[in-house]
Amino acid sequence: QVQLVESGGGWVQAGGSLRLSCTASGIILRINTMGWYRQAPGKQRELVATVARGDSTNYANSVTGRFTISRDNAKNTVYLQMNNLKPEDTAVYYCRLQQVLENYWGQGTQVTVSS
Repeated sequence: QVQLVESGGGWVQAGGSLRLSCTASGIILRINTMGWYRQAPGKQRELVATVARGDSTNYANSVTGRFTISRDNAKNTVYLQMNNLKPEDTAVYYCRLQQVLENYWGQGTQVTVSS
């Protein structure tokens, strides 16, 4: 069993920055991918960014150049640094851990960007 605990969401004006954190606990395998997804009201959940244990990253086109994902394997923690935030970034952000055939989600953290 794995639990994911997110933190760092909040309210910010357009152009501002926020940093999200997600820490995994439980049985964490050596090979895994951690990532961030988001879901805005009335929309489907979408990929924001992922990072594999070997530090290879993948970003949605909409956040490339503004968001940076990173991880600390010793702490089983993934971070999402979000700069130059836009109102369209407003959503609930979810952390995800994938290992082998297992798939875990955090409870979500709200990010609100005002214009």
